[in-house]
Amino acid sequence: MLRFTLGLAALSAYSAFARSPYDVSQTEWNAFNSTVSGRLGRGVPFSRACFSNVGVNVTGVYSKEECAVAQESYGSAGYRVSKFGSAVETQWETCQKTNQGCLLNPNSPGDADAFSSRACHQGGVSPYYITVQTAEDVSNAFAFSKKTGVPLVIKNSGHDYTGRSLAPETLALWTQNLKYIKYSTDFTPEGCTATGAPVLTFGAGQDMGSLYEFSEQNNITFIGGSGKTVGAAGGWLQGGGHSILSNKYGMGVDRVRQFRVVTPDGTLRVANSCQNTDLFWALRGGGGGTFGVVMEASIEIVPHPVATVALQWEISASLGNVTAILGLITNVASNSDKWVRDGWGGYIYPTYSVVANPSLNAEQAKASLKDLTDFLTRNGIKYHWHEFSTFKPLLETIIAAPIPIAVNAALASRLIPVSKFEPLVKPLTVTQTLETFALSAGKFAFFLTSPFNYKATEGDTSITPAWRDAIWHAVVLADWAYDGSAVAAKLAYTQASLAIGPLRLLTPGGSAYQNEGDVYEPNWESSFWGSNYNKLSSLKQKYDPDGLLDCWHCVGWKGRNTPIASCYL
Repeated sequence: MLRFTLGLAALSAYSAFARSPYDVSQTEWNAFNSTVSGRLGRGVPFSRACFSNVGVNVTGVYSKEECAVAQESYGSAGYRVSKFGSAVETQWETCQKTNQGCLLNPNSPGDADAFSSRACHQGGVSPYYITVQTAEDVSNAFAFSKKTGVPLVIKNSGHDYTGRSLAPETLALWTQNLKYIKYSTDFTPEGCTATGAPVLTFGAGQDMGSLYEFSEQNNITFIGGSGKTVGAAGGWLQGGGHSILSNKYGMGVDRVRQFRVVTPDGTLRVANSCQNTDLFWALRGGGGGTFGVVMEASIEIVPHPVATVALQWEISASLGNVTAILGLITNVASNSDKWVRDGWGGYIYPTYSVVANPSLNAEQAKASLKDLTDFLTRNGIKYHWHEFSTFKPLLETIIAAPIPIAVNAALASRLIPVSKFEPLVKPLTVTQTLETFALSAGKFAFFLTSPFNYKATEGDTSITPAWRDAIWHAVVLADWAYDGSAVAAKLAYTQASLAIGPLRLLTPGGSAYQNEGDVYEPNWESSFWGSNYNKLSSLKQKYDPDGLLDCWHCVGWKGRNTPIASCYL
């Protein structure tokens, strides 16, 4: 445990009230910039260069050349991640309440109607940020926040469906550039005496894609999500971290062995099963942006390539295939109890799906899914079997699924327990509910990504216990136009919430996944964390008594009357 005296010395000057960064003098900003080695920057909206007209406090310049780059790369998650002023879901670049932002038309980024007569506004983009390189940077940022009252947010890659990584009138800690990978075949957490395990240790900004590449080159397997540009130590991991291989190998929080994290008192701490154990527990599911700034994570890998057998199918998006889609839901629901026990995981969308199994050989896999392939054949739906010797080619198959990028997207979700699918339960009830959900949702997906067969020690992580006996993570998406009004945005959130309604009724007192949940989730504390919330709340008070870290519907959230909540509807 290492303390940074400069940060701690400044803590006594804390202002108890949030203060706009625009009220901080340039002299104060300059002094702070010197403590972070000149790594303070101004948050410029992603598409700023395309706008000749700008609103108050917007920095950056109009540039045809830079605009052309922004237009060409508008739908590129990789490029967006490299720019601080961007979000993968673009509504978080805007202030939804005032309908002010700086967006292009995602269907035609060169469409001049988006920028020729409109002004670019700062919207939801944090006006100041630090490119974090060291723990001292973070410690000094906490000290500055406590002294001045300027609120903080933490941004990694910007894959955030609930808007926690950007916020108006805040100073952001951008961890995207903390990139390195170290492989240990015999890693023992600091302070522990247990037998070592094969582990990848990496910086907070390291993305999934680079970890997969590294693993491929070293004949090992990193168990991660399907988004290659997602920061693997950020919200994905701290919120739970599901994978197509979670059924056998667990979630990200099950596999992490150690964190290095700077807590709001300015202390760099090592958190593992032998020291700072309560903080380790909180970081394993308590959510990103809450307990500290994670600088590094060490995650156990599978010390060999993981081979899988996969089935992939596509259904034409034409309206005439509604019957086939509903029939598919019935078939999958009727077989889910068996399939999850057989080891399957996957992503099922209305028009494109892939399921994979690391435990069965090809013959066993085909026998396991015979009822499904018979259904696909009867309905003229094309399908393909694949055998993959490593995880990377399976990932490329998954990536063909329709993941929203550079659009305004409202999500809602529900975890569906195995008890709803067991043979003694009336299968018709769950099937009818799922069909009602699908018809009302429009854009929906069923993720078979729970750690059902993974033997976790009870209480080791702080994710909602509902993950352990869930077999479906059902998700719905509603979107709206880039130039849609606040009314249109509110309607989309309402549509998503109403669409998930039948599944809430099916699972009273149940849970949802915080990283892919309803922004306006009712009873969010119990829905996202279940019985773990009270303990998490106590640990929030222990490690962040002044509430220097605050984010929407996070543990210890301060409520709507704060700068970070000012642009929510």
